[in-house]
Amino acid sequence: MTWLLSAQGVQKRFGAVVAAQDLQVHIQAGERISLIGSNGAGKTTFVNMITGYIQPDAGQILLDGQNITGMNPRDITRMGVARSFQIPQLYPSLSVLDNMLVAQTTHDNQLSWWRPAHNAESRARAEAVLQRFNLLAHRHRLVAELPGGVRKLIDIALAMMGSPKLLLLDEPTSGVAAEEKFPMMDTVMQALDGQPLTALFVEHDMDIVSRYCQRVIAFYSGRIIADDVPAVALAHADVRRYVTGERDA
Repeated sequence: MTWLLSAQGVQKRFGAVVAAQDLQVHIQAGERISLIGSNGAGKTTFVNMITGYIQPDAGQILLDGQNITGMNPRDITRMGVARSFQIPQLYPSLSVLDNMLVAQTTHDNQLSWWRPAHNAESRARAEAVLQRFNLLAHRHRLVAELPGGVRKLIDIALAMMGSPKLLLLDEPTSGVAAEEKFPMMDTVMQALDGQPLTALFVEHDMDIVSRYCQRVIAFYSGRIIADDVPAVALAHADVRRYVTGERDA
């Protein structure tokens, strides 16, 4: 089988800190997976190695069977890997539509920086993505005018401009009001429905994890301590002890 993403024997240390210890992860196309773990467990390091921002000390990472270990982030992006960030990476002084068009010039191999981003084809594509995220009404507003939850959705929409095969979401509900987190995630998951991509998201909210993912990969001290469907992974003794902080009665 050719996995969409395969991490084989991946290791990473920062001095005496082990951030990844012989990671073995295999992900099929179309899966919806959550990475969980306490701060410093290794989740973000794993995401950063997938996207090329950090190079592993050992092991390899394959995308559709092709070794992407050591490639730079832009080349990995152009191979179909996109990500959003815990703190949205937006241009606040530009409109929502202009942010989308800037993102397209980054993601699309066929666009060059000298080519005008404002053309009918580019605008139509950007507006179609905004429509899927219920953001079309905001397209002419400045990002600086919009609330935090809307900015989160825009950041995820930006990642979708390149038609990725693998989408990495870093704490999509972080900073979002409690009453807004489920409506926001409903919007995100509805936007992803029918799309030929795999979604991998880092999340600390176990209610979100239980409701929206098909599989949970739990990290602790650079190791994977559980990898299963949510009901099984979240009930694992080490996950209860090291991640969710529960104790058996």
